[in-house]
Amino acid sequence: MTDITADRMGVRPAGGVEYPIKRIIFASSLGTMIEWYDFYIFGSLAVVMSELMFPKGDPAWALIKTWALFATGFLVRPFGALVFGRIGDLIGRKYAFLVTLTVMGLSTFLIGCLPTYATIGLLAPTILLFFRLLQGLALGGEYGGAAVYVAEHVPDNKRGFYTSFIQITATLGLFVSLAVVLGVKELMSDADFKAWGWRIPFLLSIFLVAMSLYIRLKLAESPLYASLKRQGKTSLAPLKESFGRWSNFKIVLLVLLGATAGQGIVWYTGQFYALAFMQSVLKLDIVKASTVVAIAVLLGMPFFTVFGSLSDKIGRLKIMMAGNLIAALTYLPIYHAMTNAAKDPKNPNMFMLTVLVFIQVIYVTMVYGPIAAFLIEAFPAKIRYTSFSLPYHIGNGWFGGTLPLIAGLLVAKTGNIYAGLYWVMAVALMTFFIGTFFLSESNRTEIWKEAEEARPAA
Repeated sequence: MTDITADRMGVRPAGGVEYPIKRIIFASSLGTMIEWYDFYIFGSLAVVMSELMFPKGDPAWALIKTWALFATGFLVRPFGALVFGRIGDLIGRKYAFLVTLTVMGLSTFLIGCLPTYATIGLLAPTILLFFRLLQGLALGGEYGGAAVYVAEHVPDNKRGFYTSFIQITATLGLFVSLAVVLGVKELMSDADFKAWGWRIPFLLSIFLVAMSLYIRLKLAESPLYASLKRQGKTSLAPLKESFGRWSNFKIVLLVLLGATAGQGIVWYTGQFYALAFMQSVLKLDIVKASTVVAIAVLLGMPFFTVFGSLSDKIGRLKIMMAGNLIAALTYLPIYHAMTNAAKDPKNPNMFMLTVLVFIQVIYVTMVYGPIAAFLIEAFPAKIRYTSFSLPYHIGNGWFGGTLPLIAGLLVAKTGNIYAGLYWVMAVALMTFFIGTFFLSESNRTEIWKEAEEARPAA
């Protein structure tokens, strides 16, 4: 059995030490889940933080300002993708996502230590902005590294299935953030939670990050990347090769507009926008709204692996494009139904709200479950980290992450509580048409063939 074959099956990255696929997925997924938790705890507490980090006044505009701060973390994610993607292609996948995990964990912990506006005035939102930017940069490098790392360990014909576990981590991170907020909230009064309890979910991050770093430090480099590096086949200028050549840059653009833009907008609509809509528009309290989303997310998470595995058999694009199209056609009736289910905010129809959010989470699993495998198959190994990360984080950061802010502004401008959905529908339909007519199925791509061909003959 050759080194590459052994690496593919069970995986022997270096020094003869074997790491089972389950351990690799666990270590990669745990760290990525913690980073998503860190990133989304801000959004889970946006309504509370809007009252603490800005001067008293119009609560609607305070919330919009908080969503603007939330959005900054998304806006810088592509820059983190470039910085850490380059490191990942030059030095290695493992090193890059160890650094990103450390930066994210420290930033989140320090947000939990931050004085409020009442104590330090405008310094509070200014410092919060700085930490939010650091979070965005870190996440810009983390996700791509973890997804590529897992993909470069597993067999070609099961890539969708195995990488779908990394896809679960974003929704799992949101679920954990909601569960922690609810748990802390139930342990104290509203006054105590607003005074100091909101800090606890941020402070907990430091312990989670330390645990994940310990586990990840025991892993070695991905065998596919290590094989290319031993032979001097890695890129010396991944940024130039990724974006300086039209042949590759064209793929980046098509993948952005025909896959990740719609995926990002559907992801954030089905989970974050649903949460914000119930709190800010339907006027449900934080416990009821968070409970609805948490249950829907928990029930929906297994479908990431369902659609990831299915994409190995029938193709990634078919599933992702169907998710975009169905979402665009059904969002308006779903949100009208949510409004009807919450006519009495103090006694809403929790079952119906949960069902309606669960349907949106299914759309999320359709567009998100297969996309890591699809992006990995779109680019060669030597520039995969860099090329993969940029369209993903523009799609998710600039299209998806700005959704609460754009939707909030559209609602405030028009007075129509559904106005934000028109933006969502337009982006999802754009992705459906570009992805359907300009992209090709990739599930038969053999990324391991690249490493095997790079090896000299025995």
